[in-house]
Amino acid sequence: MTSREPPFTVGIEEEYLLVDLHTGAVDEDPPPQLLKDCTERGEGQIAPEFLRSQVEVSTCVCRTLQEARADLARLRGIIVDVSRRYGLAPIAASTHPFSRARVQKPTEQDEYSALAQEMQAAARRQMICGMHVHVGLDDDDLRIDIMNQLSYFLPHLLALSCSSPFWEGELTGLKSFRLTVYDALPRTGLPERFESYGEFRRHLDTLIRNGLIEDTTRIWWDLRPNARYPTLETRVMDVCTSIDDSICLAALNVCLVRMLYRLRRANQCWRRYPNLLISENRWRAMRYSFDAQLLDMARGELVDFPELLEELITLVRQDAEALNCVREVEHARTIVQRGTSAHRQVAVYNEARAGGASDREALKAVVDFLVAETEAGMR
Repeated sequence: MTSREPPFTVGIEEEYLLVDLHTGAVDEDPPPQLLKDCTERGEGQIAPEFLRSQVEVSTCVCRTLQEARADLARLRGIIVDVSRRYGLAPIAASTHPFSRARVQKPTEQDEYSALAQEMQAAARRQMICGMHVHVGLDDDDLRIDIMNQLSYFLPHLLALSCSSPFWEGELTGLKSFRLTVYDALPRTGLPERFESYGEFRRHLDTLIRNGLIEDTTRIWWDLRPNARYPTLETRVMDVCTSIDDSICLAALNVCLVRMLYRLRRANQCWRRYPNLLISENRWRAMRYSFDAQLLDMARGELVDFPELLEELITLVRQDAEALNCVREVEHARTIVQRGTSAHRQVAVYNEARAGGASDREALKAVVDFLVAETEAGMR
């Protein structure tokens, strides 16, 4: 490993669904000119996704969280402005409250057609959106070492990001239903552990050599060494409706990576725990967000999430100060106090129903909330 400190740059990818402003439903076949206008104005940072009703944004490589926020706001703003010309709007939520997945149309690209052919019904359910955070680590073995340790914190990041309590008109009882859909695909979930980048490559090359995957982009773990960039990519999070929540999750992510790097420099490491235990926390985050306790594995007992969060903020304070993102990290307390997008969606739905709205009217109220919240904070 080089003695030079990694760059700890940040890149954020977010996926959005396009909805009809009048009906609130997902537009399964938006005008091609809409995406053309977005891609042109986004200068390569806005692209189609698996479904025609989806768009993806990718920030530039950012040196600070403030730079990341400005770029993410600009990209959200472009999609909001362009889509309104067509009576549409993006929603930053990992599932839609009531539209049906089976009526969605895949994007007409060879890559997506091949995916749909291979995955069949599992692919046809993928009307879901996520948020990915890339942290710059320009050493192969370092990426593997940090991946092995960062897995412990994936449930904590998921719990703060939940935005998918509904699925096809049903209040699912889960705060992140998205992962129950995504986990139907192969090579998802918690990452494997490897002793080196060489070991990682040997296993991946076995799959490629036998034609099981084309390349490492078909590894869809919650956390992975990115195949195209010298980054460690965290993929477990739901897409955050609030842009401030997005930046908070990105800040926590990069600070955790830097903290684990500091341990490595001091010839220390975060203890590795079995995926059996981490998976239990992952499930609890999917089901409850932060409303239920998570396992503190060092103590061997369940602990309230607010207490775990305070310990986490203390753990990365030095890193937040070094990266000038203390305020962004501490926004996690605000998320816990006022709720994730999932909490707020359920509250909007329940309030509408209590006020006499029909089920469909209450679900439409949730979409209206998502449209407004996605647009808020862009300037």
